[in-house]
Amino acid sequence: MRLLIIRHGDPDYSIDSLTEKGWREAELLADRISKLDVKAFYCSPLGRAKDTARPTLERMGREAEILEWLREFYYCRVTVPGTDEPVICWDFMPSFFTKVDELYDCEKFKEIGFMRDGNYPELYNIVTDGLDALLERHGYRRHGRYYDAVDPNRDTVVLFCHFGIECQLLGHLLGISPVILGQNFCAAPTSVTTLYTEEREEGIAVFRCQSFGDLSHLYAADEPPAFSARFCERYVDFDERH
Repeated sequence: MRLLIIRHGDPDYSIDSLTEKGWREAELLADRISKLDVKAFYCSPLGRAKDTARPTLERMGREAEILEWLREFYYCRVTVPGTDEPVICWDFMPSFFTKVDELYDCEKFKEIGFMRDGNYPELYNIVTDGLDALLERHGYRRHGRYYDAVDPNRDTVVLFCHFGIECQLLGHLLGISPVILGQNFCAAPTSVTTLYTEEREEGIAVFRCQSFGDLSHLYAADEPPAFSARFCERYVDFDERH
């Protein structure tokens, strides 16, 4: 099967929707996705994700199933040592996270004291259990670190969601710490991440990432990527987001 994980368009967080640019991005995304033979659409319950999906769904005459566990992962906040202000569990300062070896470990990252205090293990399990239940509906049952290909297929499944939750999903599928994905990767608005199942041994499937954060639909229309999810390239650039 092919799994497409799509981040919402350029956001207007104040109204949980899209900016004018975000709506343009969503239309260009629809140009791309509406050409595909899609088995099923799933979407976060948040407005900016649903608004991003809307142009595609309207063109195709389709509906998306709303999944609560696809909502953005910002509800998990932790208080790191030496600070009093809770922060998002995948958004740490470089001077901090680069010194915590466990955050780089795909098993140990969620068991660190401050992560447990922030209820991260339980929230992460809700997401990964939801993902595994969804994949089983489409023919792939979790078995340790791989999936049993119970009903192997070439279906395309599309998820409209958010960057933070995308990191949790990819971490689970690929065996990578989602914290580091959130710190060192950037999926711009309406970017498309594509994964395929690969069955090199009969009945055993793993997910391989073919492309991460692809924006070819924007480049084809000369639409520049939005800056959301990025920070300044140089500290002296005060016109960029810090």
